[in-house]
Amino acid sequence: MRVDEFDYYLPEHLIAQEPLPERDQSRLLVVDPVVQAIWHRKFADIVEELHPGDVLVMNDSRVLPARLYARKSATGAQVELLLLRPSEADSHTWYALARPAKRLRQGTPLTLGEGEDAIEIEVVAEGEEGIREIRFLTEESVIDIANRYGEMPLPPYIHNNLEDQERYQTVYAKRVGSVAAPTAGLHFTPQLLERIGAKGVDIRHVTLHVGLGTFRPVQVETVESHHMHSEWYEVSPETAAAVNQAKAEGRRIVAVGTTALRTLEAAGASGTLEAKQDETDIFVYPGYKFKMIDALITNFHLPKSTLFMLVCALMGTEFAKTVYAEAVAESYRFFSFGDAMFITRRAAVEATGNV
Repeated sequence: MRVDEFDYYLPEHLIAQEPLPERDQSRLLVVDPVVQAIWHRKFADIVEELHPGDVLVMNDSRVLPARLYARKSATGAQVELLLLRPSEADSHTWYALARPAKRLRQGTPLTLGEGEDAIEIEVVAEGEEGIREIRFLTEESVIDIANRYGEMPLPPYIHNNLEDQERYQTVYAKRVGSVAAPTAGLHFTPQLLERIGAKGVDIRHVTLHVGLGTFRPVQVETVESHHMHSEWYEVSPETAAAVNQAKAEGRRIVAVGTTALRTLEAAGASGTLEAKQDETDIFVYPGYKFKMIDALITNFHLPKSTLFMLVCALMGTEFAKTVYAEAVAESYRFFSFGDAMFITRRAAVEATGNV
């Protein structure tokens, strides 16, 4: 399949630059790809689209203020560091995407902050695509350093400053580690979650720390040639048991966002959801055979992105383009701070993207 097959027309003014005042007042495009039906609602109406006995699976990862502005200790030249994840060997050594990376050689000393509170950093290894391994020369935890000095790593298509940093976190975010929010969850409020639970929906959590792949466009011509960056995830025994029981009883598994979907499919590759910690580079595109999820709540994704390909795997490429064209025609808001879509069930999609 060619990556160009997953392109669509999007006027730039439909890219949401800031969240709405109320999370659950986003619009909701409800889609049944089996009968190819579309209807329009508010996100707060998601309660009416969910059924008693559904298992709603959410990613509880929390975004780290991962963008740091350091300087070369020798020259004072500014360096931007986007923290990606800690090294397996040392909690004070992290992988980071550096800009400009060209002159950041192994051994280069960096400084973060000013005066007595300044933190010294050393480049300990050079990787590909601008990635550097850096060590923080302090006893203070890197999470605390990021909270003190870091900025929220908003996507490059968002140009406005975000006044309330919590609006780029879900209300149920707990476990710090992502460099981008699992944005489908941004629409939920505590009150909405209470209403969903009161209806008899079983709300469960997984963790997937969203990594570098979120910022990387697909740069190859064929879909099959693209390689996803690996991301860490965890499925608890409680979530695994709840999902497996629901599957055995024929109840619907609804993923909130593509990160929850990828976690469930990675840990459930055998057909049974395993409780585990692991890494996954799972890439879902048309022809993929779903093992776990039945339905998906998601935002609208970039043209030619791996996330739009995932949506096409659920409902067919041509119908997905039809749905997105409808969203454009109705002036839905796109991407991280945009509106949402609920795909109520899977269509039988061939490897060609046809239903």
